[in-house]
Amino acid sequence: MWQLFAMRLMLALLLGAFIGAERQWRQRMAGLRTNTLVAAGAAMFVMLSAIAVHPVDSFQIAGQVVSGIGFLGAGVILRNGLNVMGLNTAATLWCSGAIGTLCGYGRYGSAAIGALAVVVTNLALRPVGKAINRRAGNDDADIIYRFRVVAHAGEEAHLRSRILEALSGLPLYLKSLKSDDLPHTDKVEIQAVLMSSGHQNTLLESGVSRFSKKPGVSGVSWEIVTESE
Repeated sequence: MWQLFAMRLMLALLLGAFIGAERQWRQRMAGLRTNTLVAAGAAMFVMLSAIAVHPVDSFQIAGQVVSGIGFLGAGVILRNGLNVMGLNTAATLWCSGAIGTLCGYGRYGSAAIGALAVVVTNLALRPVGKAINRRAGNDDADIIYRFRVVAHAGEEAHLRSRILEALSGLPLYLKSLKSDDLPHTDKVEIQAVLMSSGHQNTLLESGVSRFSKKPGVSGVSWEIVTESE
């Protein structure tokens, strides 16, 4: 019994990692580990019905798995004004749960085909979606920016606070904010990784103009890191 459990769990882990690797490569909020764990968890819940002392309806457990993953998916959906981000990531998590459920039922071929279909959909339909957006005159792809400020180390806390204030009310989602001391100087580099639905180049350039005028700042710049879904 445990050999069968281990085999199904291992396949769920592998297929979940296969889906998650694509999400990790795209720097999505739910990446390699999250999709792997969702698939593995779904498989274990389904297999629970087979190893329980008092077996229960496995389809009932599968239904509860679907509901639980729905709550997990809702956690990665972000709304910033009229922009909604993370829907594709949430849908991918939902699919990972389905793949894990198939593994738990021992439907290995179906699970493998399903995982391949999810990855192909995320990769192959991306350029199609962008082409449709261009034809419609609507460029709403997710853009990841890196905003850099170089300043005197004593201004670090003040500038980090100002960056957070500047983002308030803007269609830019803060993914990370970090500071690094520049070697052999008394300066610090503050980096903010931002995500938006559609290009916000004008806003970033406005931010450069605003922060370059602040005391202690010796350099400000921005760049597009990647464009995705």
